[in-house]
Amino acid sequence: MSSELSPASGFEQLRRLESSKLFQGTVIAIIILSALTIGAKTYDIPPLIEQSLSVLDTAITLFFLTEILFRFAVFENKKRFLFDGWNLFDTLVVIGSLIPLDNAEAVLLGRLLRVFRVLRLISVVPELRFLINSLLKAIPRMGYIALLMFIIFYIYAAMGSMFFADIDDFLWGDVSIAMLTLFRVATFEDWTDVMYDTMEVYPLSWIYYLTFIFLTAFVFLNMMIGAILEVMGEEQNAKEAEKAHDERDEIARQLQAVQEQLKELTRQISDKH
Repeated sequence: MSSELSPASGFEQLRRLESSKLFQGTVIAIIILSALTIGAKTYDIPPLIEQSLSVLDTAITLFFLTEILFRFAVFENKKRFLFDGWNLFDTLVVIGSLIPLDNAEAVLLGRLLRVFRVLRLISVVPELRFLINSLLKAIPRMGYIALLMFIIFYIYAAMGSMFFADIDDFLWGDVSIAMLTLFRVATFEDWTDVMYDTMEVYPLSWIYYLTFIFLTAFVFLNMMIGAILEVMGEEQNAKEAEKAHDERDEIARQLQAVQEQLKELTRQISDKH
């Protein structure tokens, strides 16, 4: 009986190791070390240190390859391993890191994919994964807000081109240039200089700028933040509900195990009598 259970218990131990804080902390430390290695190569360093960094980069690549193979080995349903977006992302980054840097044609791609290894911090840290998942799910709602913002930009750009083109053709010559100028105004990049130039001809043009800033910098920005926070709240509630469901299932399994033990104990007592 024990020999039959040993493979399953060993597999469970490996799964606990993969989800342990020690393993996750080690992966995070190696990712940070990889980021520091990439950053160090951008400086003028002695040849000996550069060779050491190349050896360290190779060791880091081998570690990531071993880590992704280990995660695949302990994954319960291996056929669905790549169906998880984070697993697919990690696998592509690790495979891309295997591109040799001495290949002149692929050196740029290899270096770029090594930079992307820093993004693996997102897939390793659950809190960062939660934030990115919430942001991705909020994109459809943010898209409608962005569309409404584009409409406002277009209306104000058309008005600005009609009224202010004679004042400064470089900033208000046509709708597309005017939209770029309004983007400068919305980001508060020396927008007062633009306003004062038009106020010399149209003293009340400050109303144009203040209403535009109020709509874009305050109203739409808060709407974007509200959409993201709403999705984050929904995700948190779903996560808590899933956790509660798993806890109920675990309690049910434990109760069933206790009932089976009681039945077995009752049967053994009945056989003795």
